[in-house]
Formats: sequence, structure tokens, C-alpha cells
Amino acid sequence: MTRRVTAASASVLLTVALLAGCGSDAGSGGQTEITFWDTNAGPARTPIWQHAIAEFEKANPTIKVKYVGIPIAQAPQKIDTAIAGGGTPDVADISTSGLANLVAQKALEPVDERIAANPALNGKFNESLLTTVKNVVPDGKAYIFPLSTNAGAFWYRKDWFKEAGLEPPKTWSEFFTVVDKLTKPQENRFGFTIRGGAGSIAQMLEVVYAQSGITEFFDASGKATINDPRNVTALEKYAGLYKKNTPEADLQNDYVKMVAQFDTAGSIAVMQHNLGSYQDHIKALGPDKVASFSVPKSDSGTQAVLSNPVSGVGVFSAGKNKEAAFELAEFLATKDMDAYIAEKSGVIPANTDVQGNQAPHIAEAQRVLNDPATKVLQMPYHLPEFNEITKTWAEPLFQKVLLGQLSAKDFLDQFAAKLTEAQAGYKQRNG
Repeated sequence: MTRRVTAASASVLLTVALLAGCGSDAGSGGQTEITFWDTNAGPARTPIWQHAIAEFEKANPTIKVKYVGIPIAQAPQKIDTAIAGGGTPDVADISTSGLANLVAQKALEPVDERIAANPALNGKFNESLLTTVKNVVPDGKAYIFPLSTNAGAFWYRKDWFKEAGLEPPKTWSEFFTVVDKLTKPQENRFGFTIRGGAGSIAQMLEVVYAQSGITEFFDASGKATINDPRNVTALEKYAGLYKKNTPEADLQNDYVKMVAQFDTAGSIAVMQHNLGSYQDHIKALGPDKVASFSVPKSDSGTQAVLSNPVSGVGVFSAGKNKEAAFELAEFLATKDMDAYIAEKSGVIPANTDVQGNQAPHIAEAQRVLNDPATKVLQMPYHLPEFNEITKTWAEPLFQKVLLGQLSAKDFLDQFAAKLTEAQAGYKQRNG
């Protein structure tokens, strides 16, 4: 949603943004200078972008790129303020989680024609990621060159599985059997840990839809599918793990608490999260004790996974040197650079030509995502109300489901009503 900024605050914030380095200009020595904003800057990411920019400058000696790192918490406000004051960067690292806001302000250039005209990019992007990029905006165009995405992963104790003679589950029936066999409360061992606190709903949706095999959030009439009887059954099975195969404290689990149980306490056999927690697990347990398996298939054989936000690079409409900006954005999305950025960031590259020399968990996630048989359930990031529904409204009610104070059916019926209403409003506003 577009933020409203007063004239006074906009002036102050714009000054800060300008000092940080906005816009583009003619550089020294006849070079064209453009500015790149990293909107999630930090010690881990800054060297990655700086290396990529240095490689671009080697290949394009007439273009100078100024890197500006902005912490993720400050980035949305800085970008909105720069748009309001006409001081945007030329290129920025942008996620689909904030893309609709920028497109609504007409801040970005569409990139479909550039992709089609570039042999190094045309037909090279994973189709489900491109679909995610296009689905978050009303006109169905792409406004970023996709670079990477995350994926759901189930981290498991390799040593426990080996001791029990178990293999990673391929289906949900196998999953429930495995976590039951690995649950030994008398030894403070539990087969699974449920995320019952902050951030619980995305993980719940992943498990429910993967079990049911339903691959659309809304049917043809615009009605939400979350309360389909198959999803109700799936949620009952998932919630049924609580206190039976999980610690009772899981009701308040957020990411930090889950990791503490899995990595530090060593009391959990399987933990659901995504690829991003790989380094935490390896550092705590070592590669001999931890690995991951992909989201299991439904018992009917459907591989359904939730779409994750897609990260990419966008070109700002207010930039003075758009051709140079496009050249940088396209360079970052090509095979070699996308491979480098994804490898160093620990995520899945968007360019399907990137193969080999990947960590096993990345290679497996990419295999699933690139498999034509995989059905990617597009999360409704296009709905302005989605975050409020899933965070403020749904999280406390999900806890009631875990406690047996609210039935799975009643919860999902209410959930469906809210999503259906939000979808109807979106359709009415955008035709």
C-alpha cells in the first residue's frame, strides 16, 4: 500500500536519501554513472552485490555503478520518499512482496519486451517465478528481472533417521508415520515441531495444500479454496501432531524458538522452514547430522508447493540513463551472475540454465521447482489485506485450533470468507 508522507518529513527523508546516493549522472572521464540500491543490505549481502557490480563494470567500462546499501527495515520508506521527491535510484534489488506498491506509483519500467529481445534471457526464467512476478500486479506485466526465490524445506536429523532405519518421506502418509516413529517423549525426543507462534500461517498453508493437492487459492468464481473439505482434513492431521509428536511449548513457537529446539536442544527430528536456515543448522549440527527433504507429495501423487516471494532487479522510470540501467539489470539476471548471486545467498536461481556445483539442498529444491509436474500454488500477494489476514487475524485463531478450542472447519470457513471478500474487492477495483 502506498505510504503517505507529509511535505516536511518527505523533505528530510529525501535529503537523507540523496546523501546516500540517488539518481544518475555523467561520471568522470566520460563514463555514464548510475546508482544501484541494495534494499536488504548487510555484511552477508553487500560483498555479493559489490562483486557483481565490479564484474559488470569490467564488461562495460563506459558505465560506472554507485552501490548504495540500505537496511531492509528502512528500504520501503526510503524508496517511497525518493519516488515522491524524484530522487530514485536507477536500479534496485526488489522483491515481489513490495512490488505492487511500486507499480501502483508508476515507479518501475516493465521488462517483458527487454526479456523477449535478449537471447541470454528470453525463455531462460523459471515459468512459475515469472508467473509469481506478474501475478502481484493488476496488468499482468513483469516489472523486475527475477533473480532468485526461496523454497519450503523440511530439515531433519540424518543421524536419528539412520539409527531408526528410516528414509526421508516422499508422501504425507510416510511423513506422519516417520514423525510418529521418531517421537520418544521419555528421551525428550519429538518427531516434529509446529510453528504455533509468529509466522505460523505460511507454514500451515504449505502443509495443508501440499497434503490436499489443491493448486489454486481461488476457484473460477473467485471463492477461496482454503476451506475445501480436503484442506479441512489436512489441517486436522497437521494440528493433531501438536503435543502428540511435538513439544507442548510449540504453541508459542516462532523461528528463533524452533531453531533453538532443533539446533541447540537437539530434541526435534524434523523442522519445517525454508532454505534460508541452512547455515544455522550446519553451524550447530554439522553436515553429518542434518539434511533436508522437499515438501512431500500428496498421497494422490501431486507435488504442490507454495510460491515464495521472488527477488529481482527493477529499473526505475525516473532514471536519466535507462539504457545503462537496463544493461546492469539484464547483466545481473544472466546465467553466470545469477548463479553467483544465488550460490552466495543460499537461494534458488531464477535462470534455469544455472546447473551444477550447487549444495544438495539447493539442487533438490531447484529440481522440484523446475519439474513440469510440480504445481506451484500462487500465494495471493496481490491482495493488500493478505498480510493483515494471515498475521493479525489468523495466527491467534490457529493457536485455538491447536488447543482444540476451535475446529479446523470453523477456522478455515472464516479464513475462506475473509479471502473471498478480499479477492472480490480486488477484482472490483482492478476490473
